[in-house]
Amino acid sequence: MEVTLEIIVRSTEIDVNGHVNNAKYLEYLEWGREEWYDRNEFHYDTILSWGLQTVTVNININYRKECRQGDRLSIRTRPEKLGRTSFVMKQEIYNQHGDIVADATVITVMIDAITRKSSPVPVQMARLFPASEASAGA
Repeated sequence: MEVTLEIIVRSTEIDVNGHVNNAKYLEYLEWGREEWYDRNEFHYDTILSWGLQTVTVNININYRKECRQGDRLSIRTRPEKLGRTSFVMKQEIYNQHGDIVADATVITVMIDAITRKSSPVPVQMARLFPASEASAGA
């Protein structure tokens, strides 16, 4: 299930070049992933009640077009690939003109909240990934 989060670029997100600072895009992507978790009812407390936590282990981002103060951005997040203890989310950020301004793949690992070791992705989450990917693994 794809989830979209709408935001407006604020003045505090602009760098000396007059556009969104590159580090802010990572924050935007995080907001998008949190929105995906929330809309699917995988709130932090819910995942923790399963004895698990999520850890981002890799982000591969492409910066495609600059964004400026006041731009309206849509952050789209969808599950892409499922492994045994990890999963990949595909994220894209579009501006108000429909132009893609950034895209990324994000790898997350499930860990046991106590042992801090990787743990299988819970079935409640796994079911949201494409079936062909779920059977192939990551």
